[in-house]
Formats: sequence, C-alpha cells, structure tokens
Amino acid sequence: AMYSSTALTHEVLTAAVTRLVCLASRMPAELAAALAGWDGAPPLSVLLLTPPGPIGVDDARLALACGVHHWQALRAGADGAVAAADVESALALAEARRSHDAALRRSTARAHEQLDERKWVDRAKGVLMAARGLGEDAAFRLLRGAAMSVNLRIGELARGVCEAACWADAMNRAGQLRMLSQRLVRLAAQRVLGIAARESAALTAESMQRVRDNLARLEQRCGHTVAQAACARTQRCWHALAQALDAPRIDAPALQRIDALAAAMLDAAEGLTDALQEAAGRRALHVVNQCGRQRMRVQRIAKDSLLAATRSAAVDPRAALAAFEAVQRELEDAPLTSPEIRAALAAVRDDWGRLLGGVGACATAPGRRTLVHASETLLARLDALTAAYEHSLQVIMG
Repeated sequence: AMYSSTALTHEVLTAAVTRLVCLASRMPAELAAALAGWDGAPPLSVLLLTPPGPIGVDDARLALACGVHHWQALRAGADGAVAAADVESALALAEARRSHDAALRRSTARAHEQLDERKWVDRAKGVLMAARGLGEDAAFRLLRGAAMSVNLRIGELARGVCEAACWADAMNRAGQLRMLSQRLVRLAAQRVLGIAARESAALTAESMQRVRDNLARLEQRCGHTVAQAACARTQRCWHALAQALDAPRIDAPALQRIDALAAAMLDAAEGLTDALQEAAGRRALHVVNQCGRQRMRVQRIAKDSLLAATRSAAVDPRAALAAFEAVQRELEDAPLTSPEIRAALAAVRDDWGRLLGGVGACATAPGRRTLVHASETLLARLDALTAAYEHSLQVIMG
C-alpha cells in the first residue's frame, strides 16, 4: 500500500509499525513525500528494494535526506524470485543503521543541551555576580543549591534567573517612564518660575534621553509579547510630549498642554508596567513595580505643587501624599528585605519629610527651592531602592 505522510504517521502510531519496506525501480517521489513529515528521522527502519542497476547520485541524496536507512538492489533467481535470506539481511542492515542513527541523534541532542545549559549557567552567574557582588564560585554555589532545593536542573534554574533579571529590568525601565513623564513637567514648570534654569535645562535633556533609551530597550523586550501594544502606545504618547517640550518658549498655557500630554504618557506607561508584569508571570516583580511607582508619585507631587504656583493648575495633593505613605508602609513591612534595602527605606523616609516641608512652603521662593531639591534627592534614593529590589535574590531567583 502507498501512504501519504499523514496516513503513514497515523499507521506508525496506531499499528506500532516498526519496519517500512518499499519495492520500486528507483527512489520514488511518493516515498519521499510519505517520509517528509519526519524531517529525515523516521521512527521506524526504512528499506528500499530495487532491481539491479546503478543508483543515481541525486536519488541517493534524496533517499538519505528522507531517512531511508538502506537501499538494496536485489537480483532475482532463475525462477524470478528474490531469496528470502537476502531480504532478511537487508532488513537487518536497515534496522542496525536506524538504531545507530538514533543513537547519534540522541548523543548530538545531549551535547547541544549541555552546551545550552552551560551558556545559561554562565549568564546566570554573571547576573548574580553583577547584582549581588558575588564571586564566580559563590554565584555557582547559589545556583546549584537553589536548583537542588526546588528539584530543577541547574540549567533550567539558570534560564529562569536570566529571564527574571530581564523582566525586572524591563519593569524598572517602564516605571522610570512613569516618573520621567512627571519629572519633565516639573522641570518645565521650573523654567516658567525661573528656578535653577541652567540645572533644569540640563536635567530636561538628560531626562528626555533617558526616556528614549528606555523605550528602545523596552521595544526589544516587548516584541511578540502581550506588552507589545502597550509599548507602542507609550511610544506614541512620548513623541507627542517630546514635540511639546522642544518648543523654544514655554508659558503657562503651553505648560497646561505639556501636563496633559504627560498625563497621557503616564497612563500609557502604567498600562505598560501592568502588561509587563502579566507577560513575566512573576509575583516577585510586584515590589519592583510598587517601588518604581513611588518615584512617579514624588515627581507628581512636586510637579502639582509647582503648577499651582504658576497658576497652571490647582490639584489637591492629599490623595497623592496618602498614596505614597501607604505604599511606603507596605514596603517597610514587606518580607522582601536586606540590610541594603532597610537602609534605603530609612533614607527615603528622612527625605520624604523634607519634601513635605517643601510642599507646605511652596507659596514662597525658598519653599519651592526646597521642594525641587528634595524631589531630586528623593528620586535618587528611590532609584537606588528600586534597583536594590530589582537585584534582590528574591526577585532574581523568583
């Protein structure tokens, strides 16, 4: 019987066929088509029997590529019959070659797997060494011990470590976009109020470049994931905001438009962080997201206070202040901690008090200067704290 590729596969699976013998005058196209589904590695021995005669090079190459294990040209006897012993010998040779080929494929697959595992282990060691300041031996011991404790191959765990580090980095970068949307409005308000004009111009240029860099990295990370659409939306919002910020002169009406565009970018970046957390599927990233959101709140509070001073907006800061306090208490009470994180939390608490003093005195020029300085200092503290969470063993090891 002649089988199609699908029918032959079905027959092998359902009838437990272990040998395929094809009688033909040469390498038939039908046999090549039937074997095509196995990409040159059929799970049964394949024997091609043909009459005596030369085997063409093209036919031989096609037979080898399709997974024919043996091609035997059989001469019929005087009575026109083929000796059974010759057929049995050909079948035995085909089966031996199938077993030999299968063993070679398994060996090659194991070698590739071991090489791939070694690459992931080396990458994971690099992640741990950079994030936690560990030596190479200590990083390997940590990986090996963690793999044993959760009953995983060290290569599987190493791959998870690398993926977790990439997702944590993406979460941090998306969180920075939220913060930068509000920081840029705050800096624009400083230009209108004449507060540290030279410094604010330099920080504006630095912040805009930071947005571009983060979006470029996130575009690579989000490709072909559920976060891709959210990343594209954030890109569109950023282009609109950047165009408004590049205006040669910013007055109060322009500041209102910039604030509205920044609010759209903030909303898009919030959606991006949520999509990243969904794509990553790692609960430990929640703390990176929460801490990153604190950076945004600080800049938003400072921005709203300065906009009120320019009479571009009048926002009640109490809700934002309460939200910052609530999340800060959550971070302080969270089990995810280390001496580095506890010290950073304490420093954030001290600088938060200074920011509150600036908010209360924002009606005066000294109060506004205090607010601006405190918002930058607190931003640096929260950047360091977010990085500490991003590089914590709990987040990296999942």
